[in-house]
Amino acid sequence: MKSVLDTSVFFIEYPLSGEMFTSPSVIEELVDLRSKCRYEALVAQGLQVRLPSPASTAAILAAAQKTGDADRISGTDIEILALARDLGATVISDDFAVQNIAHELGVATHPIRQRGAKKRVWKFRCTGCKKFYRASGECPVCGSPIKRTIN
Repeated sequence: MKSVLDTSVFFIEYPLSGEMFTSPSVIEELVDLRSKCRYEALVAQGLQVRLPSPASTAAILAAAQKTGDADRISGTDIEILALARDLGATVISDDFAVQNIAHELGVATHPIRQRGAKKRVWKFRCTGCKKFYRASGECPVCGSPIKRTIN
C-alpha cells in the first residue's frame, strides 16, 4: 500500500508499512528531536520525500474552495493531498479539513487517533443579517463577521 504521511505521524509511534511518501514542507515542520529521529527511522524503512505536480496542487486548491475548507488548510496540507493524488496513495492524517478535501477528490484517507471525518460542504453565513456568502470575511451589507457553518 502507498501512503502519504502528514506531520502528525512523526510525533507518535504509529506502525507503518508499504511504500511511504511525504512532502518537503512536512519535513520542515519537524523541529523536535523525537520527530526528527522518527523521520530518520522511516527514511531507513524507505520513506521518500517528493513534491506534488502543479496540476494536482491546482486540483486540491479548487476542491478546497468547493468544500469551504480553503481557509483551514496550510501549504503542507495542500502538498500532502496533491502528492497522494499524484501517487494514488492513502493520506494518513487526523486533520478533518485534509480528510474532507480528500473525500471530495476521491483520495483515500486513514485517520491515526481521531475518528474519520464525514464529507461536508461548508456554507458561510453573516452573524448579523444571516445572509449566506461563498467565503468568510466581513458582510458587505451589515459589516458583521461572516462565519463558516454547517447549515
